[in-house]
Amino acid sequence: MKLWMMLLILLLHLGNAPWMKVVCVSLPAPSKVSISSLNMEHTLSFLPGPGTPPDARFTVQVLRLRKSQWRLLAKCAQLTAGQKCNLTRAFKDRYEQYQARVQAFTPSQTSNWTVSGKFLPLTDTVLGPPDVSLSGCGNCLLLRLGAPLAMEFSPTYRVHVQRTRDGVQFNLSLPYKEETVITYLQPGVEYCVTVSFWSSFNKNTVSSAPHCAFTSPPPSRSSYVVILGLLAAVCTLGLLLILLHFYGLQGFEVLRKCLSMSYILLPCQCCGGAPIEQSAQMSAVQHLKEGSADCLLTAHRLLRNTSDGGEEIHGEGSEI
Repeated sequence: MKLWMMLLILLLHLGNAPWMKVVCVSLPAPSKVSISSLNMEHTLSFLPGPGTPPDARFTVQVLRLRKSQWRLLAKCAQLTAGQKCNLTRAFKDRYEQYQARVQAFTPSQTSNWTVSGKFLPLTDTVLGPPDVSLSGCGNCLLLRLGAPLAMEFSPTYRVHVQRTRDGVQFNLSLPYKEETVITYLQPGVEYCVTVSFWSSFNKNTVSSAPHCAFTSPPPSRSSYVVILGLLAAVCTLGLLLILLHFYGLQGFEVLRKCLSMSYILLPCQCCGGAPIEQSAQMSAVQHLKEGSADCLLTAHRLLRNTSDGGEEIHGEGSEI
């Protein structure tokens, strides 16, 4: 018994000696050690334990479960309270499970280690939303997506399309393309689109914010009238130019008569004024029909005279 007492006294004296440094496990252990990951970027966070002194520092070690050996991270060996540790390079094997642990220390004290949960990068990372832009293209939408994640597989995108007017919606699963056309939509209607990554082995996905756009508005009824009028005018002018080329001045006379009606071809708004009344449009169309009939009748007579004798037509043209 006296021998044990002597050894205890000796150890106490050695501990108080100036050349001896005693490290005591008395600091509070860190709390809430967790690993978060977004798009394969892994981050370790923690909180100091209650009563941890302000001058305490924190060190981080990581473990690859298959090797069962803790390894110190030099870049995370002197963290202060509130700092985080980037584990992306330490967890570079996406198919391997990892753990991390944190310890608080001062020049004379250390705490116990606090260990995180197990982490598998491929399944535990969160697949965040891609960059999205949307524009209309008639009865379709043009969807542009940002570059995919730097992963070992080509991601699939889940596209949710909803019509703003009545809430009609549908989903699409699309492979990555910089530009994708969503077809068979109603023209002149607003649609909203949200996009997210999709994976069969990772359900931790975040959708993009809704991006809304109108498909191009359908052409109005007056636009159809204008287009048809222009086509009729071009065809008539082409016919008359052919007559002028082959039949000389008589063809020119027919051309002059028909061109005198060109002012009624395109009823429209001029200089910001009010639109032409429908009755005026109907009378203009009727006038166009009658004038076109006169032109065609004149051309028909010209062709008949030509078949009877080309020299007579030439003589009459000389008199004009």
